[in-house]
Amino acid sequence: MRTVLAAGVLISALASPAFAQCTDADTRKLEEFDRAWSEATRTGDRAALQGILADNFTGISVAGLTSKAELIDNAVSAAEAAKASGRPAPKVVYDHYVIGCTPVSATITHRNSVTETDGGKEQTSYSRSVHVLEKRGDRWQVVSNAGHPLADATLLAYLERDWNQAEMKQDAAWFERTFTNDYTGVDGRTGKATTKSEDIAGIKKTTTDSAVLSGINVRMLGDTAVVTGLTHNKGKDDKGAAFDRKTRFTDVWVKRDGKWQVLSSHGSDVK
Repeated sequence: MRTVLAAGVLISALASPAFAQCTDADTRKLEEFDRAWSEATRTGDRAALQGILADNFTGISVAGLTSKAELIDNAVSAAEAAKASGRPAPKVVYDHYVIGCTPVSATITHRNSVTETDGGKEQTSYSRSVHVLEKRGDRWQVVSNAGHPLADATLLAYLERDWNQAEMKQDAAWFERTFTNDYTGVDGRTGKATTKSEDIAGIKKTTTDSAVLSGINVRMLGDTAVVTGLTHNKGKDDKGAAFDRKTRFTDVWVKRDGKWQVLSSHGSDVK
């Protein structure tokens, strides 16, 4: 068991864009804009999409370039087909936003998680989108959009970051899904081996107020991956005692049925 929480890292340029001049209010408005665009796309709202996309919009994908008219037509057709099928709509989550802006331009990037049910099993696919906006008149419009699936190494860095957030929220359900049933943890301070249920019970009792990650390294070995890094965490343990601890960790992930899960985790305090 890691004595403190591990988290994922993003490319530093994405985490702190050099051009970012957004106020907190700007960032909130741009995220709201992005979510409104996503909802308009999901429902095939042609009128809303006409206002969101600039007339000279260009979309970029592996299939080639897409114009404003093509993107809107595709969204409307997809929404109509989904409605006619009667199948449950996929669960789509947009998170890990990184937003930068100037008074007249903005860049929004975020992760997309799409969960669908296939044969009674949930399957989640991950990608990342990058949107370029310009302020025209008194409103933002999208002038370009690109996206790509996440490579496994990048996805694992995100999953480590999700781990961070889940521990801070004491989200036991996340660990139930993400730890394998044969998971083993090792507490670097005591040397004690722990089970999945023991680690989850500890997470429920521990309050993590902050977690700062550095030195993440992901090594891919087929359907196995080893992630190492250093965390600096602060909070209170299960007895209410405050801790301020740096820990070097090693997590072993395995891909089972197309899903990455944690097989083992070990942490050692750094004095």
